[in-house]
Amino acid sequence: MAGRRGRDGACRPRLRGGERALLPDRPRPAQGERMSGQAAAFFDVDETLLNTKTMAAFWRYWRLHHPAYGPQTTPAGLTVAQLLTLPREQANRGYYQLFRGVKAADLAEAGRCWYEEYRHSDSAVIVTTLAELRNHQARGDTVVLVSGSMRACLEPVVAELGVDLLLCTEQEQTPCGVFTGELLRPMTGPAKARAVTEAMSALEADPRECSAYGDHASDLAMLQAVGRPVQVGCDPVLRAAARAGRWRVLPALAGQRNG
Repeated sequence: MAGRRGRDGACRPRLRGGERALLPDRPRPAQGERMSGQAAAFFDVDETLLNTKTMAAFWRYWRLHHPAYGPQTTPAGLTVAQLLTLPREQANRGYYQLFRGVKAADLAEAGRCWYEEYRHSDSAVIVTTLAELRNHQARGDTVVLVSGSMRACLEPVVAELGVDLLLCTEQEQTPCGVFTGELLRPMTGPAKARAVTEAMSALEADPRECSAYGDHASDLAMLQAVGRPVQVGCDPVLRAAARAGRWRVLPALAGQRNG
């Protein structure tokens, strides 16, 4: 859908009211598959599956390769380092404001290049979690990534690992494909649990048979939404919940991806 152009030829965003083009994607089956009545496994990404904080790592790559593209601080004057000290929902909203005016296609290409560079590092993944993901795939479970990070960083991971669904922060963009700096859907804290619950309903999956993996207190609600929660690492909030609920706990062992 083309955007409306002004007298200067610049593409203008249309009003958002009821416009489906600006709505986040619904969970959808992989091509040729019917994902119904299956168990599902939900994986947080940062420091659960990948051994990094993707937003911070990508920002370093972006500033190195695109130094003149976009601001270095939020409208409130905060740097990325300062944002990362804030509560996650507040930090995420500030972070995505840094990409106002960036073309979605340019960010997607930078995400692919960043991940291609990152994936070859000696400690790119949490190998214990990756092994769990592969076990779920071998059993025929629907595998879902759930992350506050952006599609530009995560879609290369989805493609490489053969993941079925991606639930992530969705950035608003104009009909011309330029980010506005606002969010359509954040994916942190309780929003993760809501997205997981909606996905299980759409997949007709029994929550008692579904699994979720997370490493941080912000993943707690998501883990509590399924019947088989798994803590990754040693976050004290999750550890207390794991002890009380007799959850499985995985060590966060980092290494190279070998399959």
